Amino acid sequence: MPIAAKTSRVFAGLCRGLVAIGAFIVVLPAFAQDAGQVVLAVGDVRMAGQVLRVGDAVRVGAPLHTGHDGYLYIKTIDNGFLILRPDTAAAVAEYTVDAGQPGKSRFRIELNQGIARHITGEAVKSARQHFRFNTPVAAIGVRGTDFTAYADDRLTRVAVLSGGVVVSGFDEQCSPGGIGPCEGPQARELFAGQPGHLLQVEKDKALPELLQNVDLAPAGSPPPRGDEPHASQSASQAGTLEANLDPVKADRLEAIDTVLARPPIQWGRWRDLAGEVPTLPLLALLANHKLLAFNPYFALLRPNDAPWDNRVSGAVDFRMQGGEAVIERDNGSAYAAAVENGRLHVDFAQRRFSTGFDLVADGERIARRADGQVFADGGFENVSQFLGGNNMLVKGALGQDAKLRAAYLFQTRLDDRRVAYGSTAWVK
Repeated sequence: MPIAAKTSRVFAGLCRGLVAIGAFIVVLPAFAQDAGQVVLAVGDVRMAGQVLRVGDAVRVGAPLHTGHDGYLYIKTIDNGFLILRPDTAAAVAEYTVDAGQPGKSRFRIELNQGIARHITGEAVKSARQHFRFNTPVAAIGVRGTDFTAYADDRLTRVAVLSGGVVVSGFDEQCSPGGIGPCEGPQARELFAGQPGHLLQVEKDKALPELLQNVDLAPAGSPPPRGDEPHASQSASQAGTLEANLDPVKADRLEAIDTVLARPPIQWGRWRDLAGEVPTLPLLALLANHKLLAFNPYFALLRPNDAPWDNRVSGAVDFRMQGGEAVIERDNGSAYAAAVENGRLHVDFAQRRFSTGFDLVADGERIARRADGQVFADGGFENVSQFLGGNNMLVKGALGQDAKLRAAYLFQTRLDDRRVAYGSTAWVK
């Protein structure tokens, strides 16, 4: 079957599925399987072993991990935030919002190791009695709160930036499987009005200790990023535990979310491949994005409120930020391929582009190239993989935030048995 016909057939099937699913979504208050969305992903950040990018959905129960250079900001479905700093392992074990009866919503977050910051969302404020933040040795409940916690397998430290927490070590009256704060005789509270203090829980000691020692604070190493802004001068003078964190950070995070949750172009794989989950939440994005390009595995979209600014001039050479490819055999089986040695040149004066890369799989390296036209709306494409020295079909888009960016989908017949599909992202 020709590539165009196959793509049209798959796209038509997807559209029918979107219509059916869209009707179903109306009935539900939220996706039960999603806890939130990534609004910042820096360095090595993963969910269930898969790399996370801005815009990705965070699934309930999926393990989250940041490497030594990883920072992850998650905006929850009720407009709260969960921030993971480097070398942190966590999971959103339960995040169920009941829109009809908010007080029945249920939440449980697990911090297995590292440093995490949690800012209470709207639904949590209505169901604090059903919110639990667990570490290996302690249970943390909230009083309407912005707090930071450090955890390893033997101790937990908690600092409060706004509101208050109630903390208890695990014992017969406070089990890790519970929902809501532990309010027994071993529980202690900490409020933001107690500057310079933290609660510490050690393994096998249910009663938390109230300490006053800035050097032990969770704000230590690794430090927050610069976009977790510095505290005000007055807060620093008051001896706030996390003097390099702003207790009113929620407002700043909203600004970060506005910029980062809607990058100028979105690209990735919308379809499962050999058990690997999709890298692009296509259904969620279609609510406020325009679909620019689509093939049986990948999609490219632009936010409805972020049109291309057609004032760029001259010629630009881009570097490849990432790429992913799938090679599909005519019998329907498919396997992943790498994209290497990428180049993309755009001449805005001539409204032309040229691009190329090596497709690598199973020890085989296949050179691909394409030349085509750039349009006033920021789109670019070529018309055939068989004309003018082209050996692949490309359809892409340009975007601009703090940097000039580009992304495109490609498809190419490699031989009489195989077709390759892929997506690439580029930055100036």
